[in-house]
Amino acid sequence: MVGSTAINLVLAIAMGGVQSANIDSPYALEQALRKPIDGSSRAAILKYLDPNQLEKGIWPRYAGKKVAFAIRSKDADKVSLRLSAIDQKDREIAMTPVGEGVFATVVDFAFGDAFVASYVAEGKTFGDRRNVEVYETPEEMKADTSVPRGRLLPMPKQESSIYPGTTSEWWVYVPAKPAPPEGYALMVFQDGQWAKNYSVPCLDNMIAKGDLPPTVAVFIKPSEHSDGRSIRWRQYDVLSNEYVRFVLDEYMPVVEKNVPGKITDDPAKRCIAGLSSGGICAFTAAWERPDKFGLVLSWIGSYTNIASGDSKRDGGHNYPALIRKTDKKPMRVFLQDGKQDLDNEHGNWWIANLNMVASLKYKGYDYKWVPGNGFHSDAQGRATMPDALRWLFKTGPYAPK
Repeated sequence: MVGSTAINLVLAIAMGGVQSANIDSPYALEQALRKPIDGSSRAAILKYLDPNQLEKGIWPRYAGKKVAFAIRSKDADKVSLRLSAIDQKDREIAMTPVGEGVFATVVDFAFGDAFVASYVAEGKTFGDRRNVEVYETPEEMKADTSVPRGRLLPMPKQESSIYPGTTSEWWVYVPAKPAPPEGYALMVFQDGQWAKNYSVPCLDNMIAKGDLPPTVAVFIKPSEHSDGRSIRWRQYDVLSNEYVRFVLDEYMPVVEKNVPGKITDDPAKRCIAGLSSGGICAFTAAWERPDKFGLVLSWIGSYTNIASGDSKRDGGHNYPALIRKTDKKPMRVFLQDGKQDLDNEHGNWWIANLNMVASLKYKGYDYKWVPGNGFHSDAQGRATMPDALRWLFKTGPYAPK
């Protein structure tokens, strides 16, 4: 028995050493910070925290509801993490000294929490402030090798006649399932260089499960001049029919030649999507051509006065009034925004989205509004994307009875 106990003790020590040398998540860091820190655990912690980020504070590391923070302060004996949010009292959390001037902590949040994180020593903030948003990642947003995968086709650049002297990078997603008799559904994403990264797994999973019809997706990056100057503001923020003509006349004919089946003409199966200025761009495209795009997906939409023009009042802040004064259009609109979105010379994003919602409600539009606590980011949008698509396309639990 004594020999067995001794062996088990040696194994436990060895296992503890292995664990302390393999910190690869906020969970593991939290466990390490709860124990006395020796040379071995310190080395493992510092390796996980990335020395190149420590001077200003690491980018928060997420694992579910747990988020890791760390910073280096050469002079302070004590450092705390301050969490600030709109309409809430600041919280301060004492950080654990790791050694070599480094302080770390792991915080348990609730899904939906959104805070500005800053570091405090001797009553003064230092390092970088970071926005922290915590959401549960839907299973549909995770790549699943067991489901049939569609193809993402990089498309050749083409010069625009609507925006002369510019070209765009763009991609076309073709689902694994063939087109049904009525044709593929369609989604067009603005800021496609980013949207393709999180949208393709979602489309693969939802189409495989039958939560979406077989859908062709088009991802378009804002157009650029040959010297790299972007015209994103002109394409996205201006209230005109230029951009929807750009999509329909210059890009959709190429898409239709490169997919193995027709694309439906039914606007109730054609969605245009975007975030920030891409969100107002999506709304404008459907507003101008509801016969081609009956569905709008808008995250943190910039319904503000960015495109102010010479008059200083030509921007998207006009939409709430236009919606009220214009005959109702056959559009179905999903909007998302957070209370701590931008507030600057162009307007207040949260208030602008609330005004959009109020006007859509007044006019009797079919809309869905998902408010949150977050910032000007796509974090909540990605967390709500599967349910948003089910609602827009009236599939799954949202299908008409």
